[in-house]
Amino acid sequence: MEKELVWKMVQGQIGYDFKNLDLLQQAFTRRSYTAENGGENNEVLEFIGDKALDFVIVKLLIQKYGHLANGDSVNGTKLSVWEQEFKRNQVGYEAPVVNSFGCDYDEDNLSKIKSRMVNKKALARRMDELGFSEYLIMGKGDIQNNINQEDSVKEDLFEAIIGAVAIDSGWNLKNLQKVVEAMLVPEDFLINDTDTNYVRLIQEWEINENGCIPWYKYKEASYSSTWYLKEDNTIYQSFPLDYNYSKLKYHCYLKLLDSLPVFCGFGVSIREARMAACKLAYEYLERNDMLPSIRDEIENPNRDDAINQLETLARRGYFSIPTYEFKETYDDNGNPIWNCECHIAEEDYYFDGTSISKKEAKKDSAFRMLFYVLGMEDE
Repeated sequence: MEKELVWKMVQGQIGYDFKNLDLLQQAFTRRSYTAENGGENNEVLEFIGDKALDFVIVKLLIQKYGHLANGDSVNGTKLSVWEQEFKRNQVGYEAPVVNSFGCDYDEDNLSKIKSRMVNKKALARRMDELGFSEYLIMGKGDIQNNINQEDSVKEDLFEAIIGAVAIDSGWNLKNLQKVVEAMLVPEDFLINDTDTNYVRLIQEWEINENGCIPWYKYKEASYSSTWYLKEDNTIYQSFPLDYNYSKLKYHCYLKLLDSLPVFCGFGVSIREARMAACKLAYEYLERNDMLPSIRDEIENPNRDDAINQLETLARRGYFSIPTYEFKETYDDNGNPIWNCECHIAEEDYYFDGTSISKKEAKKDSAFRMLFYVLGMEDE
């Protein structure tokens, strides 16, 4: 692919247009290349991106789980210090109830969620899904050793792109958050188990059908702009007449197979707009019988993998995460006997397994539940 098309593709997928394309190219340039050819590489950009990514992730976590005592979301102080002091000096002023900050999770749990979001494997996985690492600019030694396949190198690239955006945007937090939301898919970490992650479902569908990831195009514009400028062959998210459209500041256009329409969703953030577009697409595929059945999802149902296979189905939205209940008893010789029950909230039945091993009892219960949800219990 020509260099110009590569940079156009990258900018489209991250939702940011560079004013200085040299910075984007530098983010893809490893030290091995500059050692042979001169110029600047991505190492300092990686350092910058690492710190910027941490800040944005903390912001996302607090927006998701933090709240003020009066129930308001955490969107910053509404009055400046000067305005608050002015109000205090007015006759008849009554001090407000303390509106302190609270969070659904403590520091330890927030740290664990953050760690899962930005660890090496998570960032490398996104570079694989986006296909960015194949465009790394490397020296001869790195090319011969296929260094672009290493997770640490993909992690460096992810962070370097964030660093390049930080420099190019003048440390604009709004732009940084947009790019992180587009690149990272926070939905994988921030939605509840009972919610459906349409972004991940659509991505898996497109990879299975077309061998590539979905194509997203992001636009910052009012929802009302679509009333007169609707594009052909595009399905738009709709809202009730009394909906407050002013909150919808981002558009996300989603393109799958050429034979399908484009889907456009809206949101107060890129993340929300992307989820809306993917939900539109998923519902379209469902209406037109284009989704795989639950039996298509698991290639080889088997006892040893049953626990993971059940969880895979749950992550893909078929049902909530299975739970397991254990009970320990003893035989006549005093040896432990384990009974494990596998439960799924949406199912009327549970299935159990019994073994001298707690792990094997869990496998048995999961395997029986797996065959039930797949409709294979009589096979």
